[in-house]
Amino acid sequence: MTGLRKLYENNFLDFASYVIKERAIPDAADGLKPVQRRILWSMSEMDDGRFNKVANVIGHTMRYHPHGDQSIGAALVSLANRNFFIDRQGNFGNVLTGDEASAPRYIECRLTQMARDILFNNETTDFGVSYDGRNKEPVVLPVKVPVVLLLGAEGIAVGMSTKILPHNFNEVLNAQIASLRGEEFQLFPDFIQGGAVDVSAYGDGCGKVKCRARIERRGNKKVAITQIPFGTTTESVIASIEGATRKGRLKISSIDDYSTDRAEIEITVARGVSADETIQRLFTNTDCEISHTANMVVIMDGKPVETTVSGLVEYSANSLKNLLKRELELEISGLQDRLHWMTLEQIFIENRLYKAIEECATLDDVRTTVSGSLVPFLEDYKREVTIEDTDRLLALKIRRISRFDIEAHRKEIGDIKAKMRAARKKLKHL
Repeated sequence: MTGLRKLYENNFLDFASYVIKERAIPDAADGLKPVQRRILWSMSEMDDGRFNKVANVIGHTMRYHPHGDQSIGAALVSLANRNFFIDRQGNFGNVLTGDEASAPRYIECRLTQMARDILFNNETTDFGVSYDGRNKEPVVLPVKVPVVLLLGAEGIAVGMSTKILPHNFNEVLNAQIASLRGEEFQLFPDFIQGGAVDVSAYGDGCGKVKCRARIERRGNKKVAITQIPFGTTTESVIASIEGATRKGRLKISSIDDYSTDRAEIEITVARGVSADETIQRLFTNTDCEISHTANMVVIMDGKPVETTVSGLVEYSANSLKNLLKRELELEISGLQDRLHWMTLEQIFIENRLYKAIEECATLDDVRTTVSGSLVPFLEDYKREVTIEDTDRLLALKIRRISRFDIEAHRKEIGDIKAKMRAARKKLKHL
């Protein structure tokens, strides 16, 4: 029994850890669950500017995600309907009415320009091995904004759950800027469904919000719901109204749904009941008013952590600084490599050092001669000339040497030095 108990304990811990880190809880570093990250990464690999069939994207994502096509398809449609990272073509359903998307073979998608700009950079991305060992995938994407606050997240894992409400894009960016400047900020949820929201008990993402529909009076006998609360659809709102009517808590004559890309549920009130009374009863007895309790659990540094809105913004701001530092260091390194080569090329061609190799009999003699001929011109040069450098000089074609433009070359070297100064200045004041 002791061995069996130990087996259960180990297997349960493995299962719990897997569900928490690999399925249900988003990573604070890029704000994405694994399935979302794998979808976006697959789309970046497929990206040529044109739309791809969603079915093809799902198939490509299955190289990285081991949980089947349906979970990938549902996550892709949900991500696309957030309107941040995926352009849509075709019927992706309706978040207002609850209508489902068409089959994956009939709809198409591609990355938005914003996704290309802020989600991907192979030079600053750490990669791990996929579940079957055949491919490499990002551990996290090098995201420059707190994506989890934009998208929101909801998931249930072993012993914990998370519910992060979505926020307004501009307000999130302003909060991140304020955090970088050391200023105070406040950030509250924002919902694409519209409606009114009471955030007095939000508590920096650890409390609850109360969401209400927008209801208009249309004369004495009709009211219209023009915006619905977050977490509902027109279908679920109508179902709750019909349920309240059957229970005698609400008196109406008819209900009609005219919703398209905007919600519009028109209700005719019963005889002897005022429109104002009906509106109050709608808030009291139906899904025209609901509450959401936030519980901000994310993966930070490989572990689940309960955090706050301000905590996520500050974490993202610090990650952004580290990411920008890494990008600037890589930029400077690349410019240094380019400057090194252009300097050697200029010296080699301007001073006609290639003539010194005419009497050399072997490749080693050629290399030694080229390296030696460069020495007088590089007395104040800190970087060592390698065998690769000499081989690259020896590979220069006659056409390149004969058409070498000294002034254009010097101008390009000056431009590189200016870019290096600008990058170093940014790095110094980061």
